[in-house]
Amino acid sequence: MDQTRIRRLGKECVILLIVAFSLFNCKNDNQETPTVEEVAVIEPQDVYEFGFNLNDFVVKRDTIRKGDSFGTIMERNKIGYPKIFQIAEKAKDSFDITKLNIGNPYTILCSKDSLQEPKCFIYQPNKEEYVVVNFLDSIHAYTSRKPIKYVEKEISGVITSSISEALDDQGVSFVLAYKMSDIYAWTIDFFRLQKGDRFKVIYEDKYIDDTIYAGIHHIKAAYFQHKDEPFYAFEFETDSIKGLSDYFNEEAKNLRRAFLKAPVEYKRISSRYNLRRRIALYGNKIRPHKGTDFAANVGTPIRATANGTVTKSAYTRGNGNYVKIRHNATYETQYLHMKKQNVKVGQYVKQGDVIGWVGMTGNTSGPHVCYRFWKNGKQVDPFKQKLPEAEPISDSLKTEYLNYIAPIKIQLDNIKFQDDLDADIPANNVITDLQ
Repeated sequence: MDQTRIRRLGKECVILLIVAFSLFNCKNDNQETPTVEEVAVIEPQDVYEFGFNLNDFVVKRDTIRKGDSFGTIMERNKIGYPKIFQIAEKAKDSFDITKLNIGNPYTILCSKDSLQEPKCFIYQPNKEEYVVVNFLDSIHAYTSRKPIKYVEKEISGVITSSISEALDDQGVSFVLAYKMSDIYAWTIDFFRLQKGDRFKVIYEDKYIDDTIYAGIHHIKAAYFQHKDEPFYAFEFETDSIKGLSDYFNEEAKNLRRAFLKAPVEYKRISSRYNLRRRIALYGNKIRPHKGTDFAANVGTPIRATANGTVTKSAYTRGNGNYVKIRHNATYETQYLHMKKQNVKVGQYVKQGDVIGWVGMTGNTSGPHVCYRFWKNGKQVDPFKQKLPEAEPISDSLKTEYLNYIAPIKIQLDNIKFQDDLDADIPANNVITDLQ
């Protein structure tokens, strides 16, 4: 091999070595020092319900179904009959486990392991109350209530067609209209409101566990302008021991009477008290009607029109299911054709208590309640009687009442109607689009 070729091969070897060395260095340069990422460990937040930290358990929720009993529910969750019997026996003094209503929710707290053994059964008879049957350590049962919060709110409205529509336009439940009609039952006929009538209300909404809306709790104060006449209403506790309250106007006069005008929220009066009524079905003969028929849907609550004692709660062929109440030595009332009664003989009821539900029992051609009214043992037309007013505020409470309502009346008067708010906007205000 000549010298020239040897020198060429040598140069090529040197070049290859340089390239290899360069690649090795580049590879080392590109390799970064591995970094250790820090992982944040987030501890689960405690979630409390029914007085328990739910994070400590496997939580199973369901509702009572047809055929369910405490025993069948426990068996489905791997609790044997001997323990079920033991739990039932020790809990019976605090809670009757046989009274589980279909559709009501229940919760089972189970151990946080592979067995998931039930440790506690919680039943909710309603939105507020719950019953705990605890067998975590010792077996015991108790009833408790979820925390309740009341939120005060204000609303105003102008009647264009109905009060329900005026409330619905603002996303407020029509229940508020029912509560208002009850307050003003003797001063304003809510079935004959006029266009342009206006109202303001201070009321409270009810919340369970801060978040679950439970409806309108009560009305604190109201103002209704009907036929250009103002009607104020303020709630005031008249008996702190018995917890009795009522609504009075700005002069401390009771808005109620001793009797409500009607025992139901009715659609119409289908037949009035008429001693000379003729009925075509009976050959146009005179058949006196000694009651007032209020047409309403089947199942509509029927309310006692005044305080009193139930003297009859029975069934007859003509009356159907009916209730009779003695209010005092002068007045009695009777409520006919009920679907079902809700009171027993001897029971004392207060004005507005539900005593039954509208039905079609007895001699009737449609769903209604026939309301009958006795004065001194004789049936009379309640709409033609000068009925007594409800008890006024006592003289000892009148000054306290007037002082109590003074700031509330100012608050009520300061609530503006929508048309008043519109009037506050200057007519020459021009809104321009700056974008």
